[in-house]
Amino acid sequence: MQETVRIGGRRSKLAVIQSMTVKQLIEENFPNYECPVLALQTLGDQVQQKPLYSFGGKALWTKELEDLLYDKDNENKIDLIVHSLKDMPTLLPEGFELGGVTKRVDPSDCLVMALESPYKGLGDLPEGSVVGTSSVRRSAQLKRKFPNLKFESIRGNIHTRLKKVDDPETPYKCIILASAGLIRMGLEHRIAERFTSKIMYHAVGQGALGIEIRTGDTRVMKILEKITDLESTVCCLAERALMRTLEGGCSVPIGVESSYNVETKRLELRGIVVSVNGELAVEDSQEIYIEKIKEDSMACGRLLAEKMMAKGAKKILDEINLDRIEQ
Repeated sequence: MQETVRIGGRRSKLAVIQSMTVKQLIEENFPNYECPVLALQTLGDQVQQKPLYSFGGKALWTKELEDLLYDKDNENKIDLIVHSLKDMPTLLPEGFELGGVTKRVDPSDCLVMALESPYKGLGDLPEGSVVGTSSVRRSAQLKRKFPNLKFESIRGNIHTRLKKVDDPETPYKCIILASAGLIRMGLEHRIAERFTSKIMYHAVGQGALGIEIRTGDTRVMKILEKITDLESTVCCLAERALMRTLEGGCSVPIGVESSYNVETKRLELRGIVVSVNGELAVEDSQEIYIEKIKEDSMACGRLLAEKMMAKGAKKILDEINLDRIEQ
């Protein structure tokens, strides 16, 4: 018998590609399933003129979709939501859970120069050049390495941002984006430089797709067990536990880097917390043997968070939040 799993996601081109990726994974592994995709505009898609941290957080991308996941009597009901995992809250509303994580695409951040730019990297740019990024995590880390540059907010989807940086009248010399988004959109040729942790730690969950489901939905969970990726799941669970313990939101300067060896079962997690001006930073790492995937991965994140808080990370984050309240 033909069965149905209804997939929900955001309406942007990248989000639709991500939803279609999960649709393809399910239908290839379960030929008796068909997976219609509902693409929905969320509040985060509608408000394009403000930095994210100034008017909300990760829930901006999720609430409208969660309403349809919760309400099974709605004609537009869905069975799962496909998220960019980095945009997915580390604490989900009651009744929802992270059902799975797909195989991660390159999690690094990257540099995109304006078309026909004579410059190849950030180190080549003249003093005072404007770098476009709406991420506090990115700008805070780059201020440490490139104090001579200016960082200004730039919102919009990938094509909108590329159009802005390529405009001959643009104030931006370059922009910073996630490598994975460009790769998924077939725009990898625009990547001028991929950053390692020596320059910039990437965002928690970056490059992975997180699949949100109703808590206890055993039918969908059995499907996801077949299409999710062990290595990506371990790394991302650890990264999310680190952020949750540090109480950081999507626009807080917490950066990570992780690696998991499936054969030796060793997980290494590294993290950084940076003040907005880039002057203060706490950096540390934690390694752990993974026996129980969920419990041990999350324990690694918590252990690293505790080490970083003991070195002053919480103080940096508290001061950032205090500054926002006073604004």
